[in-house]
Amino acid sequence: MAGVRKQQAAQTGAELKAAAVRVFARTGYLNAKITDITAEAGRATGSFYKHFASKEQLLEALLEDLLAEGDESAAAAGHSDDFRDREAVRYHVAAYWSFYRRHRTVVDALRQAAIVDEGFAERSRQMMEPDVGHIAQHIAKAGPTGDPYVLASIFTTLVSACAERWATDDDAVETLTTFIHNGIGVGRR
Repeated sequence: MAGVRKQQAAQTGAELKAAAVRVFARTGYLNAKITDITAEAGRATGSFYKHFASKEQLLEALLEDLLAEGDESAAAAGHSDDFRDREAVRYHVAAYWSFYRRHRTVVDALRQAAIVDEGFAERSRQMMEPDVGHIAQHIAKAGPTGDPYVLASIFTTLVSACAERWATDDDAVETLTTFIHNGIGVGRR
């Protein structure tokens, strides 16, 4: 019986997170209310608080899910850490681009929350630090012309900003790959 309750609780938590993403897509994170999320999920408001202490905690749970997906991507076949190789850079640009496109609503919600809550912004930075560090390690191995962490920050910011604005995926990924590969200083060698 305890296993069934645990499974039901996990299902409710997943439904609340999925409902939150739909509500954030419609209204934005800042305008979303917990009652909007629970209504979207078809749940009582009290059930929200059995899973999350606040809307911010729900957003942090969504970020944890995104980071776990990113970890899976890093372990996938085809993942190379040799950024001297343009194809390794392209793999990461395409993966980051695709990830951003799939999760734009949550990324936008994270940005909105960080604007109004410095504590949340800091927690979010700390949670995302390993992913930026992952790219920085790849860049460092390539012998870049600049600080690997700064270049990794530019990488993540540039790809997400372009994914937000550009409509065509293939041309954008190719252009960004060339730009980043040359920008870290290995494409000119």
